[in-house]
This record gives sequence, C-alpha cells and structure tokens, in this order.
Amino acid sequence: MKKQTITISDLEKSCKHPFSELVGTACRFQSKILLSCGETQINAKSIMGVMAFNLSPGTSIDIIAEGPDEDMAVKAIEAFLLCR
Repeated sequence: MKKQTITISDLEKSCKHPFSELVGTACRFQSKILLSCGETQINAKSIMGVMAFNLSPGTSIDIIAEGPDEDMAVKAIEAFLLCR
C-alpha cells in the first residue's frame, strides 16, 4: 500500500472537466485508489464519489493506492491534483 498526503491546487484553472479527468486518470491503473479527507473516503475511479468529495483548493487529502502499479498510480493522481 502506498499513501501520500497532498494539498489540492485550483483544478478549475487548469482543467475543463476536473472530475471526469481525475476519474480517467485513476482508471488507467489496476490498483485500487482511494481519496481520503477526515472521515470521508471515496473510490477515485467512481465519478459519483469524486463529485461528492471535497476537492476545494487548499484541502489536504490522502491518496491511497494498493495494487501492482500503486507507486505510479499515486504519482499520477498527485500530479493531477497539484496541476503539474
């Protein structure tokens, strides 16, 4: 299992459709990918979960991945959420 804590950037400035792009990024990987903030934890491959999750700029979240490509998955989600 790989876990990384980040602070979200302003996704709307760099992405036209941040929710669907985030889910698309997560779906490229075999690993299970979760986003966690406080007591809330969602599947990053679920558009409904991502839409309900707090992705406001400045929010601190954990990216958690478990599976054969977990390192690459965490790096890709981190890069997306930090607008790199």
